[in-house]
Amino acid sequence: MRRTAPLALALVAAVVTSGCVVIEDGEVGVSKSFGTISDEPVLQGIVLQIPIVRTVETWNIKLQELKESAQVPSSEGLIVALDTSLLFRVDPEKAPQIRKTIGWNYVELLIVPYFRNAVRDVVSGYPVKNIYGEQGRKEIAQKIRDFLTERLGPRGIIVVDTLLRDIQLPQRFKESIEMKLTAEQRVQQKQFELLQARKEAEIEVARARGAAKAQKIVRSTLSDSYLHYLWIKTLNVNPNVIYVATKGNKPIFKRAGGP
Repeated sequence: MRRTAPLALALVAAVVTSGCVVIEDGEVGVSKSFGTISDEPVLQGIVLQIPIVRTVETWNIKLQELKESAQVPSSEGLIVALDTSLLFRVDPEKAPQIRKTIGWNYVELLIVPYFRNAVRDVVSGYPVKNIYGEQGRKEIAQKIRDFLTERLGPRGIIVVDTLLRDIQLPQRFKESIEMKLTAEQRVQQKQFELLQARKEAEIEVARARGAAKAQKIVRSTLSDSYLHYLWIKTLNVNPNVIYVATKGNKPIFKRAGGP
């Protein structure tokens, strides 16, 4: 009885000093017993742990973001500054495997090196203009995502997405883009001026055609009688002039009140 008393006291002390671990949503537990890590994850709930006998570590399985900034050479050898993001999460079923083979610092030891390598390898195969273009950026992000999925997936890391947040182009390339934009603006201005000149010319031609058509109509309708009528009408504007018809249709004018 005396020999079993210390053992019983030790067990009671272990139970008293032991605590409970709460595994919440977005977490998974990794159980370790006498230094051996269990292959099965501990799911959400309240878990009893006893020092030495059993301890439970909580692992984050929520979405995480890894940000990286890098100076990457393009296919022409120009240095492009990139700000990238990797969205990932830990596979709950493989959290014990990651704990066994890599450890807590799996981000620094596993994900960061692969992410940097993927960015450099993929971007180096593109010219600067494609890296800057929208379609090229989508292709680069997709290739980086595929690369990381292939490398990290079997190790328990689920790759959700990769993002190219910002791209800073080389100064020389920036200048060439500005020159190109300036040249395009000049061409657009010249095209506008040309279209405007053509429109003005069309207006002038239309006016000339209208005037010529009007004159043609007038000439076709003129006659001696009509011209004679217009002459008389013009003369009758002056009230001091009186028109007297003759047999020969030659006008005779007299002033009103005159001889």
